[in-house]
Amino acid sequence: MTGFIEGVPPGQTLLFPDRLDDRIGEDDLVRVVALFVNELDLLALGFDRALAARTGRPGYHPATLLKLFIYGYLNRIPSSRRLEREAGRNVEVMWLTGRLTPDHKTIAEFRRTNGGAIRKTCARFVELCRRIDVLKGDCVAIDGSKFKAVNNRDRNFTRNKIASRLAHLEADVERYIDEMVRIDRQEEGESSGG
Repeated sequence: MTGFIEGVPPGQTLLFPDRLDDRIGEDDLVRVVALFVNELDLLALGFDRALAARTGRPGYHPATLLKLFIYGYLNRIPSSRRLEREAGRNVEVMWLTGRLTPDHKTIAEFRRTNGGAIRKTCARFVELCRRIDVLKGDCVAIDGSKFKAVNNRDRNFTRNKIASRLAHLEADVERYIDEMVRIDRQEEGESSGG
């Protein structure tokens, strides 16, 4: 095919090692997810199997599955089966999980057994953002003066509005978990019935 840009044939061996880290941008969101999860004390948050068992077959570290869960949440992938597929084909997910590919049952079981701990991670996320000065703990107030500005009700915040938004975020996580359960049940029914 002369005259066209040609790709590398699928069976071609590379002379230089291909690093996943080279494929992920410096400001990519998956780097933030990895940093966030690596900062968490999973045992204190109540994640099951945060300590490795002394006997039996080794399992996936909860941090790996939590990264996958958060990635799915941020990218609107509520299905455990779709997350399983993404782990095998998506370079961002491969980087995030260290090229591990947990199956959909493992992902669904993680979500079922760690629902409360997953909710606690939202609070820890706000804490991390405050620590790195993304969010300040102070309340900024202005006297009764009126200023012309490009602003609307959705872009100005009071303490009550912030509390309401945080409650809304917690409810959103709860809805997402419920949606994952519903989709997993539906997919399980389709796979066993067909």
